[in-house]
Amino acid sequence: MRRVIKVSASGEYDVIIDKGILDETGEILKKIKAPCKALIVTDSVVAPLYLERVKKSFENTGYEVLEFVFESGEKSKNISTLSSLLEYAAENRMNSSDLFVALGGGVTGDLTGFASAVYLRGTDFVQIPTTLLAMVDSSVGGKTAIDLKAGKNLAGAFYQPIAVICDYTALDTLKEETIAEGMAEVIKYGVIFDKELFDSVKDGNVKDIIDSIIYRCIELKRSVVEIDEHDNGERQLLNFGHTIGHAIEKCSGFSISHGNSVAIGMMIAAKASFALGFSSEDCAPEIKEALINNRLPVSASFSAEELYEVTLCDKKRRGKTINLIVPEKIGKCFRKEQSTDRILEFIKCGI
Repeated sequence: MRRVIKVSASGEYDVIIDKGILDETGEILKKIKAPCKALIVTDSVVAPLYLERVKKSFENTGYEVLEFVFESGEKSKNISTLSSLLEYAAENRMNSSDLFVALGGGVTGDLTGFASAVYLRGTDFVQIPTTLLAMVDSSVGGKTAIDLKAGKNLAGAFYQPIAVICDYTALDTLKEETIAEGMAEVIKYGVIFDKELFDSVKDGNVKDIIDSIIYRCIELKRSVVEIDEHDNGERQLLNFGHTIGHAIEKCSGFSISHGNSVAIGMMIAAKASFALGFSSEDCAPEIKEALINNRLPVSASFSAEELYEVTLCDKKRRGKTINLIVPEKIGKCFRKEQSTDRILEFIKCGI
């Protein structure tokens, strides 16, 4: 059954959720944007799976299609790949009425969104997520970014897509560990906002309810983005597990994936929050059970000092403070402002 969620931020757009709609992308978008040059950006893993299908769909509805394929992985989410993408768009004389198309996971969406935000000071783009993590989280809400040497997502822009087309049959080609990485974000939504969602996924048996999971996560994200698009208040709750998670990614040289890092980050934050008296309930055991049942890690080998040094470059830092997101109980989190000199103690209490 096709489901549509309307997001009303600085731009208004639909998130369309259904199975088998990759082949309809051209028809769907033609109702939103007249045929033009469409630059499909994807990575070396997704391209052999879906590029030709999406390209054909665009061409059959009158679009002139360009394609840009980069090496898969977080290490490609950098200024070098961004520069190559922008140069490619310019060489092919794309103009401000043309379209960028992000076909892939979170890296592709972040990179393509940022390119579209800065190319000619703003060019339309569409998200076609192919991983669970991108479907439930990164494709919606307009956060775009690349990584710098100092840390993750340090250069970026808030820039909304004109549509998100979510064909969850793309999940059929993913490895179990990639699905698990997406489940880290689903569990995050449950801990922050929705105990019923958390309870529905904590046993790890999610295959038969995946479309409902995607729909519910996007509903929750929509509600936050609409009241705090630029991450100055309520939207910061979505960073639960991310401050320390991003540090884990960086310390590992990005060999530990984003989803796995966030899982560990949530575990550390939950343990530390209860140990320091921030949480009214000890959420760590229940979070640990959900993570393990969904084949996610709950610890990493890095020292508190190693992780602390990286958090000092976190984009969420404000002067000498960082807003940590901590669970009061399953289904409710809150922001806890901490001075940077207390973050080391927080991490030590969580590992």
